[in-house]
Amino acid sequence: MNILRLVVAEKEKKSRPPNPEFQKIEASAISTERGEFSLKPDKNELRKKLSTLEYHVTQDRGTERPFSGKYLRQTAEGVYSCIVCENELFRSDQKFESSCGWPSFCDVLAQGTVTFTKDTSLGMNRIEVSCSRCGAHLGHVFDDGPRKSRLRYCINSASLGFKKQTTV
Repeated sequence: MNILRLVVAEKEKKSRPPNPEFQKIEASAISTERGEFSLKPDKNELRKKLSTLEYHVTQDRGTERPFSGKYLRQTAEGVYSCIVCENELFRSDQKFESSCGWPSFCDVLAQGTVTFTKDTSLGMNRIEVSCSRCGAHLGHVFDDGPRKSRLRYCINSASLGFKKQTTV
């Protein structure tokens, strides 16, 4: 089912006009080498702090199995942050159901909270999304999202923390 969805999505993508927002992201993406980050967490401390999966996803640029993440069906209002450094990344009102198997967001909380890197692994051309503060791998961004930006930030739950919004 997912393979068929990908084939159909690829055909639709070719028939759509270019997405200016995604073109900006592609142009700003650094080469396949990741840059320097202001926070450099100690790898041994991270192994103690994070689960095996969280460490694999954020430090080894891994991914969790589709449809397995704890935030995939999360509907509570709040803010999603980097599991490594608590940098706030996404708001719950930017989250949408994409049926891709990972939490999807149409935009970041604020410009500069993430960095983009060209990712040619697995024989694909993608744009990797990382935390701009600590460099933790979060997921990838694609140009098939909803709303006017048409962006889909496909993010691993294992790379995120969540702070529920409290009302006063």
